Amino acid sequence: MNYKGVLFFVLFFFTSNSLISQKNIHDIWNSELKKYVDEEGNVNYRMWKKNSKLLETYLINLENNPPINQWTKNDSLAYFINAYNAVTVKLILDNYPLRSIKDLIIPWWLKRFRLKNEKITLNFIEHKILRKMDEPRIHFAINCASRSCPKLQNEAYYSHKLEIQLDNATSEFINDQTKNKINVNRLMLSKIFSWFKNDFGNKIQLLKFVNKYSRIKILENTRIEYLNYDWNLNEKLLK
Repeated sequence: MNYKGVLFFVLFFFTSNSLISQKNIHDIWNSELKKYVDEEGNVNYRMWKKNSKLLETYLINLENNPPINQWTKNDSLAYFINAYNAVTVKLILDNYPLRSIKDLIIPWWLKRFRLKNEKITLNFIEHKILRKMDEPRIHFAINCASRSCPKLQNEAYYSHKLEIQLDNATSEFINDQTKNKINVNRLMLSKIFSWFKNDFGNKIQLLKFVNKYSRIKILENTRIEYLNYDWNLNEKLLK
C-alpha cells in the first residue's frame, strides 16, 4: 500500500474541507444581516430578538471552526471581524430592550465567545487579535452597537473580497459627516482616531491615512479636534 499517497490524500481532504467551510461559514451571518440591518446600518433588534436561532447557530459554527494554520491573513481577519460583530449583536439581543450598550456592566469584558478551549471577551478579540494584525481599517469594520460607531454593514465580511470591503467601510466612515467633519483647514474626527492613535501613527501619518479616503483633501497644518461620541443604540426606529 502507498502509505505516503494515502497520508497526502487525508491531509489534502481535511485541509481543503477546512478552507471550503471557512469560505462558506459566514453565509448565515450574511443572510441575517441582510434581513435585520438596513443600508444605513440601523438594526432591527426588536424583530431579530424574536428570531435569533440562526445567529446562535452561526456563533456555534464559528466556535466549532476556529482558524487553522492554512488560513490566510484575510481568512482570519474576516473570521474575527464577523465574530466580533455577531457577538456584539447577540449581547444586545440578550439584554434588549436597552438604550445603549453602556447600560450593561462591563460589556466588553464579558466572556461571550469560545476560541478553541478558552472563553474570550470582545476586548480580547479587538485588542489581542485584530489590532495585532497590523490592519487599521478593522476599526471601521467592527461595530459597537452605537450611533457614533462605524455602521454595521448589512453583509458579512469574506476573505476573497475583504480588501474592497475594508476600503469601502473606511471610506464610508471617514466621509460620513455625522462621524467626522472635514474641511481643508479644520478637521474634527471621530474619537476612534484618538483612542487608537497608535494604530494610525503620528499626525502626518494620520492625515495621510484620512486623505487616502476623504473626498476633501486636508492640509498638513490642519488642526485636529475630536468629536463627542454618541453611545445611543444603533437601532432602527420603527414607525
